[in-house]
Amino acid sequence: MSSSENTTKFPKTFWREIDFPSYPKLTEDFSVDVAIVGAGITGVTAAYLLSKEGLKVALIEAGSVLNGTTGHTTAKLTAQHGLIYDELINHFGKEKARLYFDSQMDAIHFVERMVKDNGIDCDFSKEDAYMYAVTDEYSEKLQTEWEAYKSLGIDGALKDSIPFNIQTTAALMMSNQAQYHPLKFLKALLEEAVKAGCMVYENTTAEDIEDDYSEPKVVTKDGQRVSCKHVIVASHFPFYDKPGLYFARMYADRSYAIGLKTDKEYPGGMYISADSPTRSIRYTPYNGEKLLIIGGENHKTGQGVDTLKHYEALEAFAEEVFGIKEYEYRWSAQDLVTLDKLPYIGEITSGREHILVATGYKKWGMTTGILAGHLLTNYVMQRGNPYQELYSPSRFQADPDLSNALTTNADVAKHLLKGKLEIVEKVTDDLQDGEGAVVMYKGKRAGAYKDKNGKLYIVDTTCTHLGCECEWNHAEKSWDCPCHGSRFSYAGDVIEGPARKPLDLLEKG
Repeated sequence: MSSSENTTKFPKTFWREIDFPSYPKLTEDFSVDVAIVGAGITGVTAAYLLSKEGLKVALIEAGSVLNGTTGHTTAKLTAQHGLIYDELINHFGKEKARLYFDSQMDAIHFVERMVKDNGIDCDFSKEDAYMYAVTDEYSEKLQTEWEAYKSLGIDGALKDSIPFNIQTTAALMMSNQAQYHPLKFLKALLEEAVKAGCMVYENTTAEDIEDDYSEPKVVTKDGQRVSCKHVIVASHFPFYDKPGLYFARMYADRSYAIGLKTDKEYPGGMYISADSPTRSIRYTPYNGEKLLIIGGENHKTGQGVDTLKHYEALEAFAEEVFGIKEYEYRWSAQDLVTLDKLPYIGEITSGREHILVATGYKKWGMTTGILAGHLLTNYVMQRGNPYQELYSPSRFQADPDLSNALTTNADVAKHLLKGKLEIVEKVTDDLQDGEGAVVMYKGKRAGAYKDKNGKLYIVDTTCTHLGCECEWNHAEKSWDCPCHGSRFSYAGDVIEGPARKPLDLLEKG
């Protein structure tokens, strides 16, 4: 199959190729001990742990369970999160840098124990993780990171090469990491949570929280209210953002992945480049063979080149290094990055112990989501946790938080103005079937998409969050906001927050 045929298909993630039970839509008011909003890795882990504690739990999901970022990952279970440990030591000190490592390893050990003790078939395997450099500049950075590993007691090694046809200048290995099929694992956890009494509701959009500081109520789009003692906001971007202003404390980043069979035998291990553009490499069992998963090509949501180019770049890399036998899957994911690169896990703001949040995983949700489920469970159960202070959303470090806040919000202002001042020359008659673009419509900027049958969808591109102008995402057929990462379908429906309301649909037909 040709490159153009592959990259013009709608995205399809390998991880969703398993059967899931369906769950009902919420249709009535009720009360629970804990209401969890978001059925991704954090929500499902917390639901499992809290249900096992004997609490009455409701898990609410706007779409289908495990179909958000959790279902669009590369699924590495690793504490090797890029060039981070030297930076953590410099900004937070050795003790907190080691706590970060320990917390991520705790997550890996939890998955390993659950797999072993419960016989969960999820393709779990122990693998070493490698970060490699292809330039002298990043070779030096890996050397510095290796010194940080040694000072923190992290088991690893600095090597010269990796077993691929990639001219590396250095490779930093972290021992005893792992990989798995995340949805097979989490499906098993969710089934156990339901057996323990957890109630699961799909196609139920949480829109607000009524908070009286004693018994908060989750309010759905259709007006139902779920009263509870604690709310866990695990909706990727916090759907309830009034007190925390999280949209100003994070930015959204997109990345891409392809799944393919190759001509060469894969030697094992997990790999990621230190240089840009990012290249992530791993395999997963697939019908008795190995499916190679190549990821990378990250950029801020709604910004950068035609998104289809990112898939094409990954395909070209895979062909050059491995040789492509069959191109099977492609998908993308959106991740949130905090100002200091550490996730926000805990009370949504200081003193609001009844509303808990987990967000900002910086592409490393497979371990951080598991960690968050445990940490939030400890908050609910009023148990201490050594990682609580490190991940507290109320923390503030002047360096790098302040400078990053200024940079991030200056970027928002730039794109807000750019969208408003843009000169648009296209009109709807210029569109081919299957094409979308910003157009002039009745004298104003609008977004148009013409489907393969010639049906036209025209939306107001003004993001319903804070008024930035959305841009067309060719690869995903969506409207993406360059300011805070909201995403909408070509018909205007919300795909991803912080926006809660759809784009205005101006014309359909």
